[in-house]
Amino acid sequence: MLDRELLEILACPKCKGEVKYLEERGIILCENCKVYYEVREGIPVMLPEEAKPLDESSDS
Repeated sequence: MLDRELLEILACPKCKGEVKYLEERGIILCENCKVYYEVREGIPVMLPEEAKPLDESSDS
């Protein structure tokens, strides 16, 4: 689980928009860009080059 304060300040590195944490899938989701970022060992990997298309999240 990610810290609540961290979740409040996270933003998509591509559009600077709001993101959602989907704990059960271990991803940070940007609905605006239709991408997600993985959370590895409790650390969100919020790098634009690490973004994955939303349609791949079903494989996670």
